[in-house]
Amino acid sequence: MQQDDARTRAGGPQVTGEPTPPYPKQRQQPPGRESDMRLKPRYRAGRYRAADKLRGKVALITGGDSGIGRAVAVLYAREGADVAIAHLPDEQEDAEETRRAVEAEGRRCLLLPGDLAEASHCRDVVERTVRELGGLNILVNNAAHLNSQTDLSQLDFEDWDRSFKVNVYAYFHLVQAARPHLAAGDAVIATASEEALKGSNTMIDYAAAKAALVNFTKSIAPHLAKDGIRANVVAPGPTWTVLNVADQHMPQDGLAQLGSEGPLGRVAQPEEIAPTYVYLASDADSSYTVGEIIAVTGGLTNTR
Repeated sequence: MQQDDARTRAGGPQVTGEPTPPYPKQRQQPPGRESDMRLKPRYRAGRYRAADKLRGKVALITGGDSGIGRAVAVLYAREGADVAIAHLPDEQEDAEETRRAVEAEGRRCLLLPGDLAEASHCRDVVERTVRELGGLNILVNNAAHLNSQTDLSQLDFEDWDRSFKVNVYAYFHLVQAARPHLAAGDAVIATASEEALKGSNTMIDYAAAKAALVNFTKSIAPHLAKDGIRANVVAPGPTWTVLNVADQHMPQDGLAQLGSEGPLGRVAQPEEIAPTYVYLASDADSSYTVGEIIAVTGGLTNTR
């Protein structure tokens, strides 16, 4: 497996410099901890150059303790934003690392432990962000629940219910709580998945919930746009995160070959997905982008 760091290779492009399959076989109990992963996800984005695009802004990122959420938090901080991170209590260790990374960029980071499947907690994280960081300009709905099924008989109501509570219902509660605090130039960004665009025979409830998230975003975008607030979706392809490692039905051979079916032959690293969230959060860059889905899938949506 290729493990050398593209950021330290003289002149090497990142597109061909990231780790390729086979990836280490491993499994954790959900929600999992990035700190315990073999082959740590890359989130520091050493090649990224900031331009004060989010100076003075406040962002709330759910699931910001690890994976894509952590990478987004780091880039937002590098662009000048203070960041609040919503995470499960069991993810405290990962959240602390995210806080250290944000503070290393010179910004404040507020940690908000709790379960977003509870409507009251969704409202609380918004209110605490506003109260303790002084406002709210960017809402990133990124937290997710995933437990794959290798057969339809494995799909039970408990997983179906939690997938929709975490992936969709929480988004609804967060948007409703955040809306009074958002103003023209602010942004709502939802993390979907390539599975939301095509369906999945192994991530049935996850794909269905993410598809609902996409359509909810498209439906609310015109309403928010009347106030100058832009709502959009990022649909990442397979990405090296603890979400996959903590997926109890993910076949180990499938994990080892994750992303190999795509044109690039590998998974994305979180730091490769995060700049899209900067684009969508920055009024200077995406002021005419409303209700869109930006698929960052390494070409997978173009080849299936």
